[in-house]
Amino acid sequence: MLLIDLDPQGNASTSLGISRSERSPGSYEFLLGLSPLDDCVRPSQIPNLSVIPASTSLAGAEIELIDMERREHRLVEALATGDARGRWTTVLIDCPPSLGLVTLNALVAVDAVLVPLQAEFLALEGIGALGTTIDRIRKRLNPRLHIYGVVLTMVDRRMTLSQQVEADVRAHYGELVFGTTIPRNVRIAEAPSHGLPVLIYDNACAGSQAYILLASEFIRRRRTAAEQVTAHEPTS
Repeated sequence: MLLIDLDPQGNASTSLGISRSERSPGSYEFLLGLSPLDDCVRPSQIPNLSVIPASTSLAGAEIELIDMERREHRLVEALATGDARGRWTTVLIDCPPSLGLVTLNALVAVDAVLVPLQAEFLALEGIGALGTTIDRIRKRLNPRLHIYGVVLTMVDRRMTLSQQVEADVRAHYGELVFGTTIPRNVRIAEAPSHGLPVLIYDNACAGSQAYILLASEFIRRRRTAAEQVTAHEPTS
């Protein structure tokens, strides 16, 4: 699996223990065509997980991309040149929270979007706008693009607001919403400060156990989708 950190804050890189001094060349150089794929990839502490880390230079990519040819397709073309799909069975891209040219490049490059949604009212408003944006990108730039699922995070079942947001999301998006939810958990918050994923930092905590269940549900969904595609393929 390959993880591409496209968020200038570099939280995914930090959580995987990649120091800021080791992040160049990374996703900034890869996106702008300054360095090839192999120079940008780093191993991680997780077996079979490679990372293209993000540096603060990525914040300037928004401006630099404006005048480039095929600016929305820089990432998908760089991945094709490096044969990323042939080398990794899964490529995950961690996007910044804003919809700019960097995020647009990610949405043009991927097949599906996994939406983490905080169990808060303002986050609920934002997912509607995201759905509209994905529809527009699918029509104009990437016909494969779709929402793969919605994951509720930072859920506190003691709070009425969390319960209301979860109920609203499930009522509106139905089966797109994963059954597994991620709770508010102090160990999840602590893990990045140690440069570790929470599954390594504290495998037994409630947050880690929730992510293990989420991964299992994700794998089941992928397997089911693959079986459905196979079932609809014509036989000779």
